[in-house]
Amino acid sequence: MIDNITITRPDDWHLHLRDGEVLADIVPHTARRFARAIVMPNLKPPVTTTTQALDYRQRILDAAPGHSNFHPLMTLYLTGSTSAEEIRLARASGAVQAVKYYPAGATTNSDAGVTDLTRVYPILEVMAEEQMPLLVHGEVVDAQIDVFDREAVFIERVLLPLLQDISGLKIVFEHITTRDAVELVKKTPQRLGATITPQHLLMNRNAIFQGGINPHHYCLPVLKREEHRLALVEAATSGDPRFFLGTDSAPHARDAKESACGCAGMYSAHAAIELYAQVFDEAGALHRLEAFASFHGADFYGLPRNQDAITLVRESWRVPEHFHFGSSELVPLGAGQMLSWKLAVQ
Repeated sequence: MIDNITITRPDDWHLHLRDGEVLADIVPHTARRFARAIVMPNLKPPVTTTTQALDYRQRILDAAPGHSNFHPLMTLYLTGSTSAEEIRLARASGAVQAVKYYPAGATTNSDAGVTDLTRVYPILEVMAEEQMPLLVHGEVVDAQIDVFDREAVFIERVLLPLLQDISGLKIVFEHITTRDAVELVKKTPQRLGATITPQHLLMNRNAIFQGGINPHHYCLPVLKREEHRLALVEAATSGDPRFFLGTDSAPHARDAKESACGCAGMYSAHAAIELYAQVFDEAGALHRLEAFASFHGADFYGLPRNQDAITLVRESWRVPEHFHFGSSELVPLGAGQMLSWKLAVQ
C-alpha cells in the first residue's frame, strides 16, 4: 500500500472565488494546493472586460499575501456585446486565458449569458484566430427538457454544431457529468477537452436526498446516475490527456444554501486534491493522478507545467463542519467526514 505520493503542483482549471471580504476566507484554500486556477467571471456585475479582469486578479492576490507562488488565470464573460477588440486585448494582456460561455439562466449569476450561441459566432471566429479557448457550461436552458438530460441535449443542439461550424476553436467542456460527454470528448480531435469535478466523481444523484433533501449536495449540472459517475471515474483515471482537473468549487453562505432557493454549488477548495486522491486511490490509479491534476490541463492550454511539487500522505483527518465566509459561514463538501489523504505541511 502506498503511504504517500509526491506530484508536480497541480492546477485547478475551473474555480469560483466570488469577491469582496469573503476572498480572504477562501482564496488561501486554493493557493495552498494549486499553482494556478482558472477563475470564473460570473460576478455581479460579470467580468466582461480585460480591465475588470485585471482588477479582479489583483483583489484575489491581495487576499492571499502569503502565497506568492499562486497565479490566478482570468476569464471574460461572453455576452452579446463582447467585441473582437476586447478579445484581442484580453489575449495581449497575458493574464486572461479564456472566455466563458454561460447559456443565459443556466446557473448562478448567468443571467447576462448568451441566449443563442450562433449570434456570437463572429466573436468565436476571432477567438479561434487568437488561440483563445472557449469554456462552456454544457446545459440547455429549456423548461421542456428534464434537468437530468440538459447536458446530453446541449451536446446535440449546441456543441456538435459548434465543433463543425468553427473548426479552429479550442473548447473546454466544463464539469462534464455524463457518459455522453465522455464519449464525445474521446472521439473528438484534440481541440476539445473536459474538466471533471470531485463531486461528480464521488457521488451520484442519490446524494441529493441523503437525510432528506440535502442542499449542500445540489450543484449545476446536477449529480447524475451511477452509470455516469462510473464513466467519469474511468475517464479521469484513464490517462487520456483530454480530461483534466477542474473543481468547479463554488462557495455559498450557509443561509443561501439552506433556503427555499437553495443556491447551486459545492465548495471543495478546502480539500480538492485530497478528494481527487481518494478517487484515484479507490480506482487503483494513483500513478495517474499527477497527469490528470498537473499535466493535462497545462498542456491543453499551452502553458508550461509547474516546477514545484506537493506531497500527499495517507492520513485520516476530519473535514471541518464549516469555515468563515465573511459575516456568515460556509459548509464545505464532506463537512464532518473523515478523509483518507492529507496534504503534507508545505
